[in-house]
Amino acid sequence: MSFFADTAMHAGPGIFLILAVGLALAFEFVNGFHDTANAVATVIYTHTLRPWIAVIWSGMWNLIGVLTSSGAVAYGIIALLPVELVVNAGSGAGFAMVFALLIAAIVWNAGTWFLGLPASSSHSLIGSILGVGLANSLLSSGQHFGEGVNWAKAGEVGLSLLVSPLVGFTCSALLLLGAKALIRNPKLYEAPEGEQPPPGWIRGLLMLTCTGVSFAHGSNDGQKGMGLIMLILIGVLPASYALKMNSEPAAVAQIVASSQAASTALAGGAHGVTLTNDQATSELSNFLKTGHATDEKLFAALTTKTNAIAEKLAGKRTFQDLPGEERRNLRTDFYLTSSALAKTIGQGKITDPGTKTSLVAFRGQIDQLTKFIPDWVKFAVAISLGLGTMIGWKRIVVTVGEKIGKAHLSYGQGAAAELVAMGTILAADNFGLPVSTTHVLSSGIAGTMAANRSGLQKETLRNILLAWVLTLPVCMLLGAGLFAFGLFIVFKVLGLH
Repeated sequence: MSFFADTAMHAGPGIFLILAVGLALAFEFVNGFHDTANAVATVIYTHTLRPWIAVIWSGMWNLIGVLTSSGAVAYGIIALLPVELVVNAGSGAGFAMVFALLIAAIVWNAGTWFLGLPASSSHSLIGSILGVGLANSLLSSGQHFGEGVNWAKAGEVGLSLLVSPLVGFTCSALLLLGAKALIRNPKLYEAPEGEQPPPGWIRGLLMLTCTGVSFAHGSNDGQKGMGLIMLILIGVLPASYALKMNSEPAAVAQIVASSQAASTALAGGAHGVTLTNDQATSELSNFLKTGHATDEKLFAALTTKTNAIAEKLAGKRTFQDLPGEERRNLRTDFYLTSSALAKTIGQGKITDPGTKTSLVAFRGQIDQLTKFIPDWVKFAVAISLGLGTMIGWKRIVVTVGEKIGKAHLSYGQGAAAELVAMGTILAADNFGLPVSTTHVLSSGIAGTMAANRSGLQKETLRNILLAWVLTLPVCMLLGAGLFAFGLFIVFKVLGLH
């Protein structure tokens, strides 16, 4: 055994845990430069709040947004990752994946921030994830290029990221025009005079929109880092984080009963085919990677897994009654079963309405026990976002406030753009879709400038569009290259598996 491998083994997973969680928090810190800075741009440039008050206020509402978030976006991000790397998150390849996608996203975000370009942290992270998935398929024996990437989920996320700036531009423009027709107060549409704060009611409106965007940003963007931290914790400390350990005995008993009922309902579709637990794991993993499977084998695999869940929990009152390694294995069964059921139902393979309803409810029960975010993770992410905003807000705020339009941002323009951004992000949050606060708000500002005939600075818009277009491909390349390099370090230099 090499010196490096021996050192790595004795150091244990603790070093990897600290480094990986640190990187995830660093991603959210840099995210604060970009996306949270947009939330304070309008109140700073309209002199509604002093900059230091604005960033503290925004940081507080980001915290509240993070703490009240559902976790749907967090686990939506995880759904983009290759299934074999998610299942084996604590392996060397799993750590290479986490380091690669985080470093790639951080490098791009920091670079565009330095240039004052409001690039999307969502785009950069998703591009990095896709790059890791493509590299994994290329480097794994027996896989076709692109296999294992959740293209359906990637398309869903990509559509939300593509449509949201169009929604921001169009709706902000229409909202401003509607306001000008209904609210005949000229001060609302005039640039601020000197450094005087706006009239009281306008000031209150702008503070409300800043609060809403900050809250919505925390509830959506903050979840991306939370999902990655949970993946790290599940891989390194499965005994504590693989399952929701404080689940009530009633929830455990309900899962046992629902698993048994699901097994009975699914067995008919297997037509007598039976699989071992290992065969079922392989079958469901391949189904999630490719989307293809014979119905008999798919239903047989689901029957085996639901039986295994019921057997592992039989006679157990809480998850504390399970040995540590069994908790990891049970989570794997939960993950494969829930994901495969979602895809099976989505493909229309289950036609009986009653069976479909019961299986959807079963999936919901599983997700409640696995898709959770501890409060300390939420606090850590929220603090990272807030600190990032306080330290790096100025570059992006200057671009949004001064360089998109040729005229100074008016009160009405700021309020319209932020109202639309708030609504768009909260709607996406309800559907578990990650959207870019940067794209929605900066396109909203552009929409209000166009509607107001204030003129647009073509050079700034060209640079922003260039950053938007390049973010996905550049981060895909960075993610793929760093993943391949990480695998070399893990397997060749450290000799880990």
